Amino acid sequence: MLQRVVFRSETWTRLSALATLALIVSCASLMAGSSGISPGRILSVLAGGHDEAVRSVLMQVRLPRLLAGFGVGALLALAGVLLQALFRNPLADPFVLGVSGGAAVGALCAMLAGCAALAVQGSAVAGALGSVALVYFLARGGGTARLLLTGIVVASACGAFVSVLLALATSVQVRGMVFWLAGDLSWALSPQVSLATACLAAVLAVVVARPLNVLAAGELRARAVGLELDTWRTLVFIACAILTAIAVVSAGTVGFVGLITPHAVRLAFKTSDHRLVAPASALAGGTVLAAADLIARTIASPRQLPVGAIMAIVGAPIFLFLLRSRSPNTH
Repeated sequence: MLQRVVFRSETWTRLSALATLALIVSCASLMAGSSGISPGRILSVLAGGHDEAVRSVLMQVRLPRLLAGFGVGALLALAGVLLQALFRNPLADPFVLGVSGGAAVGALCAMLAGCAALAVQGSAVAGALGSVALVYFLARGGGTARLLLTGIVVASACGAFVSVLLALATSVQVRGMVFWLAGDLSWALSPQVSLATACLAAVLAVVVARPLNVLAAGELRARAVGLELDTWRTLVFIACAILTAIAVVSAGTVGFVGLITPHAVRLAFKTSDHRLVAPASALAGGTVLAAADLIARTIASPRQLPVGAIMAIVGAPIFLFLLRSRSPNTH
């Protein structure tokens, strides 16, 4: 049975707590780093000071990475929400469609050819779109089961190509390739794109929350209320592909965000209604990835670790905890 959002004081309290956590992570991300700048100097610049060195670090390094973290995290979380509604499978995440695999093949081919960062991103876009088109063409007319299986097969094939490309690369090229594959927000050259896309996607997800709720309730319920299943499956598939492609192009392959965030939100808010799950997951996903990037930048300072590796290390035990804590009444 579908649950309805009841904006009681408990719901508002949890939303406020989530927003407060996002604000705390944002402040910490701006304050902390490997440059050795004191918090006092940063606060002075934020208050209108004219320390150009500090301003440069804030505006050219820390703020773009913070925006990229929130944007990419929100995109992956929203893609996870949509896919779990589409497949009615709590283990579905943004990378089952083969989007990340195709993007990885395109990006690594460009790196192997010695291309600049912009060309690498363009190749990643081409690879992501190519894999999406291939999955859609092969799975056309077969329902969600064939779509899921086709995406898994294409992702596996892309993984094999990635292994070949890594074997062909020089030792210098391998380091950049590994960082891209492990996820690195320094690749996000235009964080405004991912952040704006995430905000637009969250609003649209709320607007179409009813069809998403019906999809998540099952095929019989969808047909009973007259929902155009094939049309909505296609729309959700395309939306997930676009969101994941933008996220992967911006930051490489970052796992677990789209997998654990919807679970955590449904568990915390005790609802599966996408009017609440979608925007809350977007905010939570952005907060989680921004926090992971903060850890990646500071835990081994002055060296920076791949944010995707941090997410995997932290995300695996969190996901196991969520599975054990998951109420049987939540989707």
